[in-house]
Amino acid sequence: MLLQTKIKNTRLHNFFHNPTRIIVSSFAFLILFGAFLLMLPICSRSGEATSFTTALFTATSATCVTGLIVVDTYTHYSTIGQIVIISLIQLGGLGLVTFVTFFNLAIRKKLGLKSLQLAGESISADSFDEVRHLLKMIFRITFSIEFAGALILMTVFVPQYQIKGVFISIFLAISAFCNAGFDVLGFQEQFVSLSNYNSNPVVLITIMSLIVCGGLGFIVWQDLLLYRKTKRLIMHTKIVLFTTIGLILFGALFCAIFEWKNPTTIGTMSVSDKILNSFFLSVTTRTAGFNSTPIDTMYGITKLFCVLLMFIGASPASTGGGIKTTTFLVLVMTIVSVIRGRDETIIHNRKVDKSVVYKALAVTATALVAVFIATATIFFTSHAGGTTFSEIDALFESVSAFATVGLTSGVTALANQPSLYVLIITMFIGRVGPVSLALSLAMSKKKKNTVMPEAKILVG
Repeated sequence: MLLQTKIKNTRLHNFFHNPTRIIVSSFAFLILFGAFLLMLPICSRSGEATSFTTALFTATSATCVTGLIVVDTYTHYSTIGQIVIISLIQLGGLGLVTFVTFFNLAIRKKLGLKSLQLAGESISADSFDEVRHLLKMIFRITFSIEFAGALILMTVFVPQYQIKGVFISIFLAISAFCNAGFDVLGFQEQFVSLSNYNSNPVVLITIMSLIVCGGLGFIVWQDLLLYRKTKRLIMHTKIVLFTTIGLILFGALFCAIFEWKNPTTIGTMSVSDKILNSFFLSVTTRTAGFNSTPIDTMYGITKLFCVLLMFIGASPASTGGGIKTTTFLVLVMTIVSVIRGRDETIIHNRKVDKSVVYKALAVTATALVAVFIATATIFFTSHAGGTTFSEIDALFESVSAFATVGLTSGVTALANQPSLYVLIITMFIGRVGPVSLALSLAMSKKKKNTVMPEAKILVG
């Protein structure tokens, strides 16, 4: 009996010895705890308990900073419920492990090697010495940008709604920086998002700026802050900035071309508003989830293009999702290198390590599998339940969930139970990362120094 207990304890210790497993488990714990809180009658506006599925879906969407919702945040949840949701967004955006480690540092608690390793894995730090500095920088940047964004938004919402406008501004600022897409404007109209402000440049530009700031990644912010001293940027920062700017510009251009004459979206707007809303759509599809124009009435070609933008997503070590901008560029440059007859992937005259290329391929492949399964499930179960969704809408919703975007083509609000649970799983996979999830579930240790015979295979 004692031996069995010892074996179980050893297995449990080995399971949680991997930092990736702890990080994945922390997200799962936060989701379940958030769902429990949201089920409480005090969190609903009606005073009645919220169903488990609705609470779990909302908690997952908030923790995974997605923004997909089955009930309107304002009309269904009380102020306490809304505070729970925005707390889940903030914790999920930065990571529970990041928060715990930061507050341990704040109270001057000495961190052990295991804690530093876990924190380093959570924030993508290269060394233990960098962990402390990067953690402090993350919180300083986060709260400074969110505070500045809230102040700017208050110039619009406080004159409109007085003290209520302060809460709206703070909620939107946190939600935008964390790329979540939740809002509390449902008192205007359910599921309205920012549609009533599609001609207000202060609101849209502020939200866009917060989304981009949160989506760049904290490694990039650290490098930008150090630029005055170093006078140079690391390759990662250059790639992220180049890819982000390129995707925003090309995204806005194509969104404008596709939707320019669509009377249900931007077709009836002035030229300046068309351009503004095209840029907003380009930015928000990169994992944010706010919408200033209807999504369900967009042309099919626009939805398909938005699927690509959503799938790429934000940058590593950020509050956003997707396969990430760097992964996308590595894949593109690998294809370019192969076409040019090179054996190595070259970016800006630098060779990319093969392990990085392999990881980019693994992330993309597993992401495609997750999206395909979710799309097929939503499409076929909707037919069985009597509600029919088109293939493009099912794909759009699946990618939106995986990339933690939160834009919806109307599927989530009408989805049946199997589809909702598939979306919950897809959001979770998208937030923790498909490869990280696979590593956390893998119990076997890596075998090193094993020489394998070469396999000669023809491809293409």
